[in-house]
Amino acid sequence: MRRSWLSLCLALAVSAPVGTAEAQRLRERISQLFIFGAGEEPLFLAGSATSSNPASIRQHGTHFIPSSAAENGSIIGFISSALAASVSNVPIGATTSGETFRFEGGVPVSTAMSAGPIFAERGQTLGRGRMLAGINRSTFRFSTLRGRPMSDLGLVFTHENVDYAGCDAENGGQSCAKYGVPVLENESMNFNLNLDIGVDVTSFYTTFGITDRVDFGVVIPVQQTSFSGTSFAQIDPFGGTLAAHFFSGTPDNPVLQATKNTKGNTFGVGDVAARLKVNAYQSNRTAIAFLADARFPTGDVEDLLGFGHFVLRSQAVASARFGDFSPHANAGFLFRAGEGQTHSVLATAGFDHLLGPKVTMAVDIVSELQVGKSKLILPQPVTFDAPYRRIVNPTTIPDIRDDLISGSFGFKFAASRNVLVVTNALLPLNRGGMRANQILTMGLEYSF
Repeated sequence: MRRSWLSLCLALAVSAPVGTAEAQRLRERISQLFIFGAGEEPLFLAGSATSSNPASIRQHGTHFIPSSAAENGSIIGFISSALAASVSNVPIGATTSGETFRFEGGVPVSTAMSAGPIFAERGQTLGRGRMLAGINRSTFRFSTLRGRPMSDLGLVFTHENVDYAGCDAENGGQSCAKYGVPVLENESMNFNLNLDIGVDVTSFYTTFGITDRVDFGVVIPVQQTSFSGTSFAQIDPFGGTLAAHFFSGTPDNPVLQATKNTKGNTFGVGDVAARLKVNAYQSNRTAIAFLADARFPTGDVEDLLGFGHFVLRSQAVASARFGDFSPHANAGFLFRAGEGQTHSVLATAGFDHLLGPKVTMAVDIVSELQVGKSKLILPQPVTFDAPYRRIVNPTTIPDIRDDLISGSFGFKFAASRNVLVVTNALLPLNRGGMRANQILTMGLEYSF
């Protein structure tokens, strides 16, 4: 039986094609969508800066770069950071599964009838000397960013507000401190992004009953992330007979549109987790426990295989049993180390129900509610003073909270006394953060 279990685990782990890491990291490939010349900076206009143009035109090649760094550049960082946080937040299996036991006078006594929840926790522990080993594979593609389709993200990069000696005189005495003087400051660079990010995570996890009331577990995720993106850029002129900002061509025959495609694929170990669960109270019907789940930054954040910071989840767990029906509730706090990270309140509620001798249904509402304001800050609207007052919104991404609320619906099937087959679908119930339309999970668990 153990040999068959190991064979099934190996087959599930290698069922996806292994990607080959590209020389260029995936985070760098996101920035590449904003670069339209070899070896240049994001938003650099190689056409305007070419040496064949007059000096008065060449200086315009860098006018969007300072704007990017000071204001709109946070859009690029926002997308990269949201990706890193989302790919590392894939849920892993519960610390206990199948029947759990306590020992009375050296005799094991069952403390649970159903096979337990899938992505939630129950108050029971495994029991001294017992062990759970599992493997599951979650597959998904990101579809929205704060409710906006990943295939249609709109960005607007504005011009640097320039001021130099003699600028006022060259513009009829108007103050160049005003945004929009000279008039070419009103030109913008509009982007439409189409991002396709797919993630496959195979998690190997084990939990060991140290005592009747204390379990310790380890989770090792192996992750494959694929990325492809397309950007379409358009420079919108604003007055003048000769173009000052263009991707290629000449001032009298400029190319004002550009397209960039990039893709990459990585494979490696994600953020490894260690989990400790302590049962504080247990009766025939109810159980209360405390769980600490520490995730370490072992995944390569530049290749979108990990978050890049230490993360600690601490939760209180309560569960009950009424015949074949077992409700449970989890509540706690998620701490993310590192400057500029947002913490969250965790809340999960649901039930697992024994439908038959070999089938358990598990249903949960899983939530992660942002504490305070998001540290993923979008740039604020830009106000132009001249030639008339107007406001430009730099992105179609909404400025909303990144609360995550999902519905989890799955089944556990008893293939034998010790082996469970796990299937689950995790569906978003709101549109905060970067989300997939569904996260499908399939796994195997072996308890002994």
